[in-house]
Amino acid sequence: SWDTYERNQRQLRENANIKGAMTRGAVRSGKSLLSGLLRCARCGRKLHVAYSGADGKVPRYSCRGAWLNHGTGRCISVAGFAVDRAIEREVLRVVEPAAVEASLAALVELEAARDERRVAVELALRQARYEAERARRQYDAVEPENRLVAGELERRWNAALGEVKRLEEELYLLSAPGQSVSEDERRELLSLSEDLQAMWEDPRTDMRTKKRLLRTVIDEIIVDVDEHDGLVELVIRWVGGYHTRLLVRRNRTGEHRFCTDRETVDLVRELAKAACDWSIAAILNRLGIKTAKGNSWTESRVRALRSERDIPPFSEESERNWVTMEEAASRLGISPPTVRRLIQRGLIAAKQVV
Repeated sequence: SWDTYERNQRQLRENANIKGAMTRGAVRSGKSLLSGLLRCARCGRKLHVAYSGADGKVPRYSCRGAWLNHGTGRCISVAGFAVDRAIEREVLRVVEPAAVEASLAALVELEAARDERRVAVELALRQARYEAERARRQYDAVEPENRLVAGELERRWNAALGEVKRLEEELYLLSAPGQSVSEDERRELLSLSEDLQAMWEDPRTDMRTKKRLLRTVIDEIIVDVDEHDGLVELVIRWVGGYHTRLLVRRNRTGEHRFCTDRETVDLVRELAKAACDWSIAAILNRLGIKTAKGNSWTESRVRALRSERDIPPFSEESERNWVTMEEAASRLGISPPTVRRLIQRGLIAAKQVV
């Protein structure tokens, strides 16, 4: 059919690599999740993908089209894994059941607003046609000798005809078929959104499948870098026409995807003032905090983290400017619950690390 032919032609144009700045290119099996979707906010060119690492599987997105074609400097360059994870989280959040239900409800509201607008335009068009007909009658009634009056009436007639044409075009657009969703389609969308999370996290899922799913909901992503604040700004252009703005923190020098996040390092630094390494490991595991590689904490791993970040170990003999709640109760000659009540009233300054 003609519709199938046009759909095939669009797919062929989309699959053509390096055939223009507006085509996304064919889906490939590389580790870069967003290849073909990223566009530079500074020059408008598509970002290239480069791989590094021992096994050549660490992606990095960079805008080097001007450098390749004209010998100028590169625009921006961002780490691939951080950006990929941010887009993954946003897509899974958008297509979760609650979000899909909200989107379907918003679609119904948009259709209702569209119907109200169409009725208003129909009334305005009826009034505009009356004004145009009235202007025509006035123009026909004027004497040819009154050139100034005839010119003014002709100008009014043309303006009224222009308003009629504008309203007719707007009514034509509003009369196009809407995006209504049947009850069966609603149930199918909700069931698919529930299965997407499990499918996405399944290690057997092919990377090309994930890329095709992203291209189903994302048109393109505009990327810019804020060097001063160390942030990557992502503007997602969804297929439906909406936009979402995300901010992703750039890795500092020495940071990578297997680097312990700063919140965990700060927590270990505070805990090391009052607890030994095996106690810190137990606390982190109880809180559900994993290492950068997804492992549980052990005494040796805590010790390695302290050594890497120059965090001094806990020592009973080390000088300190604080006491525990039990020690405070002993010094004051009261019970620990009484100390807790004094802390809650703000009479004693205290801090709880975890």
